[in-house]
Amino acid sequence: MSDNDVAAARQHTLGDLPRRTAQRVPDKLAVIDGATRLTFADLEASVERTAAAIAAAGLGKGDRLALLSHNCWQFAVLDFAAARAGVVLVPINFMLGADEIAFILDHSGATGFVVEDALVPVADAALAAAGEPRVRERRVIRLAGGAVPDGWEDLDGWLDHAGPAVVVPMGDDDPVRMMFTSGTESRPKGALLSSRSLLWQYVSCAIDGSMSADDVELHTLPLYHCAQLDCFLGTDVYLGATSIILPGPDPATVLRTIAEHRVTKFFAPPTVWIGLLRHPDFDTTDLSSLRKGYYGASPMPVEVLRELQQRLPDVALWNFYGQTEMAPLATILGPDEQLPYAGSAGRPSINVETRIVDDADQPVPAGTVGEIVHRSPHATLGYYRDEAKTAEAFRGGWFHSGDLGYLDDTGHLYVVDRKKDMIKTGGENVASREVEEAIYAHPDVAEVAVFGVSHPRWVEAVAAVVVPRAGAELSADDVLAHARGRLAGYKAPKYVVLAEALPKNPSGKILKRQLRDAHADLATGEAG
Repeated sequence: MSDNDVAAARQHTLGDLPRRTAQRVPDKLAVIDGATRLTFADLEASVERTAAAIAAAGLGKGDRLALLSHNCWQFAVLDFAAARAGVVLVPINFMLGADEIAFILDHSGATGFVVEDALVPVADAALAAAGEPRVRERRVIRLAGGAVPDGWEDLDGWLDHAGPAVVVPMGDDDPVRMMFTSGTESRPKGALLSSRSLLWQYVSCAIDGSMSADDVELHTLPLYHCAQLDCFLGTDVYLGATSIILPGPDPATVLRTIAEHRVTKFFAPPTVWIGLLRHPDFDTTDLSSLRKGYYGASPMPVEVLRELQQRLPDVALWNFYGQTEMAPLATILGPDEQLPYAGSAGRPSINVETRIVDDADQPVPAGTVGEIVHRSPHATLGYYRDEAKTAEAFRGGWFHSGDLGYLDDTGHLYVVDRKKDMIKTGGENVASREVEEAIYAHPDVAEVAVFGVSHPRWVEAVAAVVVPRAGAELSADDVLAHARGRLAGYKAPKYVVLAEALPKNPSGKILKRQLRDAHADLATGEAG
């Protein structure tokens, strides 16, 4: 007997999951994507062939494979196949421009690149912008069904590979994923995740999110984002649940798919839930199969939460709070806590320990605002090629989230703001979330984002961009009067701008950086 034999017998990694689930439920539907239907046996066969093809292409343990694509069944196969081959998958936001993609390719050191056919032009531009890219293996997912572009090979060659199976010994903390932070505030960082990070996170999701093999889940948010990929799709494959994949969260398509496939489980950020509630087909669509609803990315406005519970009374709701570096789950607010603890991010999930610390990294009493920090096997291994940021994030043996919040006497977490989103006006701190909640209480407000703009007297002033509900006659003065009736004077917006929509990334996060840039001159001309 050798140590290698013991390690092989004990191995439990991301790449092992499809095989183990296929052994339990081979004939059960694993993935539905349009006309494509894969049982768990089919999924495992595709993963096995693709992993062998990745190895045959010369990508070895620790190499990076970048993936640029909208949601599709091939994305799911590549996620597990790369891990089985020991290769680090690098999902890329499909909304990025060529220069941003070039940065990720260069920073990650990717040697392989898989791209959806519609995105090949931006991928080619990114490869050119990267100068001397290391990328030697380039494959295209032909979702549109056209010819393979010049300089690329068909991914089907990997999916149909007939070579011998690959066996790559993998440790719990060997990296299998590099997830780039969303970059809503600054240059994205490459957070490395291991099988240990992901699988313990799957366990937390399943236990605290009441997930089971009986679920039929609809996946519409981008799979390049860890929330959809790892809180939901990965956990579904682990458990043996059925996953229905859509390219995006179009409200009409979401409603129709829930009815058609008798979907029982759905995750979306508040912005998407709001879109469903406002859609004219909502009240005429059969949503009776839906039993579990999840939200995250930002807190659910309390008024929207009440509306959801009124219009979907049989749907239990969970709030998942976390971030990329936590793989991504940190805390959960359960169904029985939604209204009693409205606005809370819940309590630490089963495999997470959370506390609030001050600027000296010392714990603070209940009710005191400080930085939210965590200890958990979920946590990232660190930021790739950035020892300084890794050391800063993990100082004192806790992962520092960059979020501000407090714990109440019951241990429920309330997220006050990102550190960068705290508005400092006239020497007073204003949490943008508090102002947003007050404005959301207006019946004619559909969406709102609050942020700070430079001001000659107050240093920063509170500004709000508001999207009125369809058909509502709402003015900026109406919003101002409403806010002033609910907030202290210094917290009420000094500026209100009405807009048709708010800028968001594909995972539903509102891009406040764009709003700050677009409205930076609101205070221009005012006296100091």
